Amino acid sequence: MAMNVGSSGASRDPEVMVDINTTPLIDVMLVLLIMLIITIPIQTHAVKLNMPVGNPPPPAAPPEIVAIDVDFDGTVLWNGQVVPDRPTLESMLSQASKKDPQPEVHLRPNKLVIYKHVAAVMASAQRLGVNKIGLIGNEQYLE
Repeated sequence: MAMNVGSSGASRDPEVMVDINTTPLIDVMLVLLIMLIITIPIQTHAVKLNMPVGNPPPPAAPPEIVAIDVDFDGTVLWNGQVVPDRPTLESMLSQASKKDPQPEVHLRPNKLVIYKHVAAVMASAQRLGVNKIGLIGNEQYLE
């Protein structure tokens, strides 16, 4: 780093500036840039869709919901009614799978139930053709 202390001579003439004045060059470059931006065509990214014409179909009726609860000791409840044994449960699942439209089966296992009881209900439902089955109450396992 250097510092210009000045000359030791008696003359106080300013030093000659040897740098080019770049301000006009920058102005010309900005004008050219603006002209380039103006002349570029605007790119539109439009997707042409063939939308349906007319009234939308009426909303479908809400599906029938079958709630299957598996209690802590393996007791199975069908919409709040105790199912006495496995063949009764399988006959009820078979009847539900043959309905049109098929009802939604909401399986809600207790937090303390042994997994084999829940797996047996799910296996029976799959084997008998129940397609719409879901587990309800999974938030109790987050603790």
